[in-house]
Amino acid sequence: MFDSISDRFSSILRSISGKSKISEKNVQDAVEEIKIALLDADVNLRVVRRFVNRTMEEAKGDKVLKAVDPGQQFTKIVYDKMVQLLGDQDNQKLNLKGPDTVTVILMMGLQGSGKTTTSAKLATLLKKQGRRVMMAACDLIRPAAITQLQVLGEQVGVPVHADLNTKDAVKVAVEALKRAKREQYDVLIIDTSGRMYLDEAMMKELMDINAAVHPDETLFVADAMTGQNAVTIAQEFEQKVGISGVILTKFDSDTRGGAALSLREVVGKPIKFIGVGEKLDNLEPFYPDRMASRILGMGDIVTLVEKAQEAFDQKQAERLQEKMAKNTFDLQDYLEQIENMTKMGGLGKIIDMLPGAKGNISEEDINKQEMLKEKAIIQSMTFQERQNIYIIGPARKRRIAKGSGTSVGEVGHLLKKFEKMRLNMKKLAKNKKYQAAMMKQMGMN
Repeated sequence: MFDSISDRFSSILRSISGKSKISEKNVQDAVEEIKIALLDADVNLRVVRRFVNRTMEEAKGDKVLKAVDPGQQFTKIVYDKMVQLLGDQDNQKLNLKGPDTVTVILMMGLQGSGKTTTSAKLATLLKKQGRRVMMAACDLIRPAAITQLQVLGEQVGVPVHADLNTKDAVKVAVEALKRAKREQYDVLIIDTSGRMYLDEAMMKELMDINAAVHPDETLFVADAMTGQNAVTIAQEFEQKVGISGVILTKFDSDTRGGAALSLREVVGKPIKFIGVGEKLDNLEPFYPDRMASRILGMGDIVTLVEKAQEAFDQKQAERLQEKMAKNTFDLQDYLEQIENMTKMGGLGKIIDMLPGAKGNISEEDINKQEMLKEKAIIQSMTFQERQNIYIIGPARKRRIAKGSGTSVGEVGHLLKKFEKMRLNMKKLAKNKKYQAAMMKQMGMN
């Protein structure tokens, strides 16, 4: 996400931060480059002008030019303006009521924006937070929309209210709310119909549902890949129905970022969530400060730690520490760590969140293909071989190589690498000061 603009911003800020002294012309040149980078990223022209004017107004004069570290001061100003552009953190959270009342969330957007799947993703997220969630199938236009939501509901363990005998979406929404109250659900997510383009019939239906159920959140779901078109459509929905927030889908595929960088400023509504993958748990809260940090190439260590905490629980960490100390860490444990890295979003997303890594470290540097090859080799071993590499002789190596589609040499290379890594882990496990620092960083002390 934001690949092109992040690379440009990182380069601009690196060039100016490396100077011990900077002139007003240096600042003007940097701001001009930022302007071009934003326009190339398909950011709304009015938004670009405002961002550039705000940045230039604060960056010119003694505040930057006579600072002890002018480059860092300039970078801070750009960061602050980027956070301001992306939104106010206080408005990012969902307006959820207490557990004894029903919070109604109305999902809306054009057909193909991903409303139905996003409804299920949001249900998954809220369910993880301990909420009792129900979904309502009010898309009565698109063929198989009800079936799709029901299948997704089964996958995430969330009931779906549907009525196959009516074409009245308002009636379905009202009945769903009555059922949610009766059966004591505390969140109702209403999936509505969309069209390939804006039309009066769709807007009237949304307005009628809105008036009938009085939702606490009206979330506009937009495909981030549509860029400025998403901003224009969001304005129409805001004017006709009113939106409380935005969910951007396919955010992981949006290398330019025009929609994300324009929506908040043009429509005046916060981006609350972003879709970062196809899986039903690939919906993340949108944090303006963290996203600004990523765009400027500063990484996002907070999100990285949160993802690590999700992938590694405290018992896992303690068990791993004990195995490292006793030198009993085996290939099965190593395989689990590879899987945990996958849970964190893979190497590419981890690199995006590492401070200073953007533009300096690539997936090739970590060698993603080698990691996949190692995974295949381990999965071709028996459980006994994973536990004890010393039983793997020439015959076993040939069998493992054949099963994993690799060579005997590559199998041998993994075994030697693992042996060396295990010795290093044993030394690391004895370093109590380093362990304490790591555990504190991961929030496990």
